[in-house]
Amino acid sequence: METTLNEIEVRVLGSLIEKELTTPEYYPLSLNSLTNACNQKSNRDPVMALTEEDVVRALDSLRFKQLVVLSADGGRVPKYRHLMAEKLGLMPAEQAIICELLVRGPQTVGELRTRGERMHPFGDLAAVEEVLSELFHF
Repeated sequence: METTLNEIEVRVLGSLIEKELTTPEYYPLSLNSLTNACNQKSNRDPVMALTEEDVVRALDSLRFKQLVVLSADGGRVPKYRHLMAEKLGLMPAEQAIICELLVRGPQTVGELRTRGERMHPFGDLAAVEEVLSELFHF
């Protein structure tokens, strides 16, 4: 089944994946943390200025598409997590590449390697190309 995402859903999903990989101690994310992550000025292209209402609408849509869930951690603030890895059977290297594409758009293999290193180590450009090859088989 094909799923289409709008630009805000792409940013929300990419931000959730990024924060899981780069700051797992703060993941899952509250609405406030997720909104801040979506509006970051670094590691984003384009830079966005989303409101909490924009993020809530995107979360509702992503929950309907079974890509995001409300975490069952039971804290006093609701927190959200993505289901991409489980839904698509993604390995950490694949998650890192998908994340970079979601938060920054099209990039060269070299850019993906350099920028993806903060989420997953890639030995060389061939390692990134191998991951991209695997992803294109979906």
